[in-house]
Amino acid sequence: MEKLKNIISKFQILQHTYEFEIISNGFINDTYLVSHAGNPTYVLQRINTKVFININSLIKNLDLVLPLLDHENYQSITLAKTDLGDSFFREEETDDVWRLMTFIKGSVVYNTTTNPEIAYEAGKIIGLFHKLLADVDVEKLEDTLPKFHNISFRHEQFEEAFKKAKPETIEKAQKAITFVEENISMLKAINLDELPVKACHNDTKLNNILFSKSNKALCLIDLDTIMKGTFLYDFGDAIRTIANTAVEDEKDLSIINFTNELFDAFIDGLAVNGNFLSQKEKELLPLGPVLLPFLHGIRALTDYLDNNRYYKVSYETQNLDRSFSLFQFAQLAIDNQEAMKKSIAKKLE
Repeated sequence: MEKLKNIISKFQILQHTYEFEIISNGFINDTYLVSHAGNPTYVLQRINTKVFININSLIKNLDLVLPLLDHENYQSITLAKTDLGDSFFREEETDDVWRLMTFIKGSVVYNTTTNPEIAYEAGKIIGLFHKLLADVDVEKLEDTLPKFHNISFRHEQFEEAFKKAKPETIEKAQKAITFVEENISMLKAINLDELPVKACHNDTKLNNILFSKSNKALCLIDLDTIMKGTFLYDFGDAIRTIANTAVEDEKDLSIINFTNELFDAFIDGLAVNGNFLSQKEKELLPLGPVLLPFLHGIRALTDYLDNNRYYKVSYETQNLDRSFSLFQFAQLAIDNQEAMKKSIAKKLE
């Protein structure tokens, strides 16, 4: 932990004896809870620059957006400044990039939920996030992850990985490969050009929302993916982890579910923010919970075929299990198109 103590000394904070605890929820960055005398105080994070190659764009986007996320019902997150006055510290020897954020005391995260109150609060805070960023000049936002939600690009990556994959790897993944082949044309046909371009979080899974212990949503975290996008992305990503009560890499596919009560509660939460969506956005929303798990699923499948180079995995077939699980939910979202349409039409007038 000497390295972490040295890193934290580079920031303009009170220099105490701090303790560090690994937070292992993320697939990308290395994250540590920083405590003093047993009290959580900060979150220290090393940004994965192999993933976020455009680190300067990431910093620019956050500097633009964070000041706007200021509202009585939205808990602000502050980045500590380095001794040089920067929001990020870059190690010269390793070129690693670190940031230190305020820890919101009493906050909790949920990977999944069965509680409609949590789903409602998630919808409410995501809607508020978008309202607060409604006036952002999206042309000033830069792509931290180019083509992040571009389905044609993700399909090309999949095809390249498939060509190079070992026969035994392809055999294990055949069910997932078949799902891609059967659904890719339908998803490529979604006309995203009809939707307004907005400042989006682009990774609104449930565990990227902080809650109070009384289940009130406080704010969104993991803001590295903030860039241009469509509301369809944030909606679909939220629903895939809120309407499904199973974990993302659940191996027992019979447990994967689409819970309409949780979906309806999320829509109720969105509606609290008023009518901030266009008619075309509302019409296409039900396709979000198909498109986003499919995108995550094909990325996980591609990584499995490519020997797990992108995501952190704890066992060899974890990416494959994730793709099976995500594709199962995508299929359930296809099956629930009419129910979603009715709920959206009724609640988002």
